Amino acid sequence: MLMRQLTSVFLIILMCSTASSVLAQGGKGRGFRGGRGVQGPDHGRGQGQAHARDHEVFRFLLTNHMKIKRTVKELPNGVDTLTESDDPQIAAKIQEHVGRMKSRVVKNEPIRLRDPLFAELFKHTDKIKMEYQKTEKGVRVIETSEAPYVAKLIKAHAKAVSGFVKHGFREAMKNHSVPRQNKLSKNDQVQYHNPVIKDYGKVIKLPDAVQQPRKGSKLCVDLTRGGDAGQLNPALEKVARYVNIYQGAGKMSVKPQIALVLHGDATLAVLNDDVYAKRFGTESNPNLKCLHELHEAGVEIYVCGQSLIGKGGKQEDLVVFSQMAVSALTAIVNLQADGYGYVPLLK
Repeated sequence: MLMRQLTSVFLIILMCSTASSVLAQGGKGRGFRGGRGVQGPDHGRGQGQAHARDHEVFRFLLTNHMKIKRTVKELPNGVDTLTESDDPQIAAKIQEHVGRMKSRVVKNEPIRLRDPLFAELFKHTDKIKMEYQKTEKGVRVIETSEAPYVAKLIKAHAKAVSGFVKHGFREAMKNHSVPRQNKLSKNDQVQYHNPVIKDYGKVIKLPDAVQQPRKGSKLCVDLTRGGDAGQLNPALEKVARYVNIYQGAGKMSVKPQIALVLHGDATLAVLNDDVYAKRFGTESNPNLKCLHELHEAGVEIYVCGQSLIGKGGKQEDLVVFSQMAVSALTAIVNLQADGYGYVPLLK
């Protein structure tokens, strides 16, 4: 008879945690735990040995994935899976894996948190109902949930695990997407916004991503790239995106110190409207609107004096919110000495 268990789907699904431990860190604790936790001071020698044993089993199963057979039957509220092998040693490893995953769930030791699907499923283990039994050649599992969204997660997870069985290490390298709770609308695929620079540099908000913007960040943006005189210099759009990334793409809004240094072909982008129009035969300077928004957002704008004068310009030709440096070289060196990170936008 099937044994009823109220616990996580991770107890019984084959190889669900292998990618991080095997691929990311060669079996070390950080990789297995998905990069969000390493062994703390209360982890004793026994637990370290258990981890090493788990890793050994995971790697064994991935290595021998071609000898594993798996079938998945979708139910209205979950899945019915059978994972087996004709090889008695592999069948025993499948069953051992099940027991170890049960221990990890009971002790609240989550796995593969770098994978979005697995991380999301761990948030809802209290809504998962699981029945399983050992078979002669492996394990049969029935996983269900009365919550429709969690049932979707169970089905998606079952497909991912079938990928492990079919492709082994190749599948373990992948991230697996989280199914949406509601049907995707036409306008809901990607949400861009412009938190600070309203007309330029749209960004996507990623509050859960690693390497979030930090307070106190300083950027020295080195711009030498030119462009069509009748259009916005495309590199300025990137500078606008930098501002928007720091102040609206991460978990928190962070206002960095940004210094923009223009030289080379980018130098004349900072001429005032009259001088620019006369030089290039345009109605105005198409760069000034974006440059002014950058200025209003706190970006310091420096122009290489050597480049400006070398191209026949004068300091009074510049827009009022820019400043002339002796050279781009001196500006960049000084800014780096003041702790600014160097960000080149080269031609």
